[in-house]
Amino acid sequence: MDEPKKRVLSGMRPTGRLHIGHIESVLRNWINLQKDHDCFYFVADWHALTTDPSTKDIEYNSIEMVKDWLAFGVDPKQSTVFLQSQVPEHTELSLIFSMLTNIGRLERVPSFKAQLSYLANGNEAKADELRGTISQGFLGYPVLQAADILIYKTDVVPVGEDQVPHIELTREIARSFNTQYGGVFVLPEVKLSYIPKILGTDGQKMSKSYGNTISPEDSREDIAGKVRKMVTDTNRKSKTDPGDPNACSVYDLHLIYQEDESIEIGRKCRNGEVGCFDCKSMLTGPMTDIYAAFRERRPHILDEDVKRVLREGSERAREVASATLQEVRHMMMLDYL
Repeated sequence: MDEPKKRVLSGMRPTGRLHIGHIESVLRNWINLQKDHDCFYFVADWHALTTDPSTKDIEYNSIEMVKDWLAFGVDPKQSTVFLQSQVPEHTELSLIFSMLTNIGRLERVPSFKAQLSYLANGNEAKADELRGTISQGFLGYPVLQAADILIYKTDVVPVGEDQVPHIELTREIARSFNTQYGGVFVLPEVKLSYIPKILGTDGQKMSKSYGNTISPEDSREDIAGKVRKMVTDTNRKSKTDPGDPNACSVYDLHLIYQEDESIEIGRKCRNGEVGCFDCKSMLTGPMTDIYAAFRERRPHILDEDVKRVLREGSERAREVASATLQEVRHMMMLDYL
């Protein structure tokens, strides 16, 4: 008898169209995992509200994001694709988990501290003042994230290094519940995505809010223009100066889009045999060609196609989530009526 496939869960907040950072660091991993795992991929629309309570664009952003998923190769026949808000069991389990998680632990989550520091421009005194302005939803979103993961008895969670503390908290919550009420939950394992960091055209994190993104739908000319703006080794003054590929955001793209040639490109950079302009020019073709199938498929995916996928996926997700929640209620002796 074949062993059951390990279950994977991952989601994205619907904050806008995907850029190459999303695709190469998350979506490509999803495609590979769905071949031999039982994958649950969801639109994290409740999580989106933790930083922006407006719902004006959430439907549009959700549909457009899932179009990107499907065009890139997420297959609803292989993976369960669903909408978080259509599975209310997530919120009930999150409430239960909130009883097992103290505020001090949530305040130690690095993303919470980073958000406070960002809002306070690094001023610790001001950060303390702003602490009271953070919503309960934002402070507690790692608890909702734990519910997202554990309600499907997820075995593997693909994340970047910045999300590892959240999975550690998820495991803590699972242990607390299992100890308090009985063993229900699997302790999920982390699957790190070893992808070079894709920085924006200005050297910052690639983000729509910074206006520094590269889209898979960009034309060859647009990609060439954006790559030309990218930050390279700032200590290099002329073409013949030795460069440092590790200090160059363009070289990170070579590692992704020209992996076979990247070692030789790095060698030439270090020896001053190739200049930054030529190094950037080499990327235009590979970065354009790799998304050709995506650009061909995406215009043919309709809004109703996406809604049908999400409806069907949400039904399946809810079946699994409901079964887990019934088990939770039984172990807590809350099924007495």
